[in-house]
Amino acid sequence: MAERIAPAFVAPEALRPLYVAGNHLRTSQIEPALRNLVFLRASQMNACAFCIAMHWREAKEAGLSDDHLHGLPAWRETPWYSERERAALAWTEALTDIAHSHVPDDVYEQAHSVFSDRELVDLTLAVTLINSWNRFQIAFRANPETAPDVIAAAKKAAEAQAPVAAAHR
Repeated sequence: MAERIAPAFVAPEALRPLYVAGNHLRTSQIEPALRNLVFLRASQMNACAFCIAMHWREAKEAGLSDDHLHGLPAWRETPWYSERERAALAWTEALTDIAHSHVPDDVYEQAHSVFSDRELVDLTLAVTLINSWNRFQIAFRANPETAPDVIAAAKKAAEAQAPVAAAHR
């Protein structure tokens, strides 16, 4: 499938709020492994090949085990997710499928029992952010084979404390 357009090059200013949100999350209390678990699960639900490729690699770098990654679609049936991870995954699924779920009270209570108010706002931002990126990548058919290059560019930009024009292209 050919990439349609590269929005980061065509309209970088349109994506700037997404980069700002991502930078905020990197300084939040949501740990990198959990953040990538959330990004990966939402991307699986949305069938975003680019984001699955990208966040699978980042999740491995953040220390998630093969069990965590391979078991993610069936996380409710596996023993290796913590209470915090389970709450984040339930929250992610409810928000990603919001048209059908409307975020039930029990999912909110589960999340709020292990996340502070601030953490829950940041977790919601993480889910919202990845769902936005999924829509860009799916709509413009980002090539999943470019994910390693995007990760490398993001790391280089982070080291330079500059926004990444090539990220999520």
